Amino acid sequence: MTRAEATSPASPVALARLLGRLLAGRSLTVSVAESCTGGMVGAEITGIAGSSAYFKGGVIAYSNEVKRRLLCVPARVLQSKGAVSAETVAAMAAGAKRLFNSDCAMSVSGIAGPGGGTKKKPVGLVYVGIAAGNNVRSFEYRFRGSRREIRMQAVREALKRMIEEVEELRG
Repeated sequence: MTRAEATSPASPVALARLLGRLLAGRSLTVSVAESCTGGMVGAEITGIAGSSAYFKGGVIAYSNEVKRRLLCVPARVLQSKGAVSAETVAAMAAGAKRLFNSDCAMSVSGIAGPGGGTKKKPVGLVYVGIAAGNNVRSFEYRFRGSRREIRMQAVREALKRMIEEVEELRG
């Protein structure tokens, strides 16, 4: 699979396979911190045989307490920006990278629905955080669909973003 194929609506399995090849080929490791996806990103990565060579681990940080205590998301960020924010996912990704001593990390937080949304933060709002090398980035998405569809879209986008970041790293 090429990068162009990775930007199409490929299956999470195909994206996880491509990510695994990139990580293994560059001798890099990855970890995850997930909220609304509840471990689905990690499950896709570990569904690939041989992923233990590059996958360090993951945290399902559903509560703010876990985000603070395990991932070191500052309480002030959670209070001022909320759990579903660019700042929170950036801190979650950086925290997972540090916690697992991995080269790269990705994080996901969002409102998958069907309830819980507001006008300011509607159902379908998802943030993906990526920590790779010295860079930490966050990306905002507005997905539509059922809870399952929103979560699957979030998994695909997290994997795509990680593929892009790993490709940009100097091996």
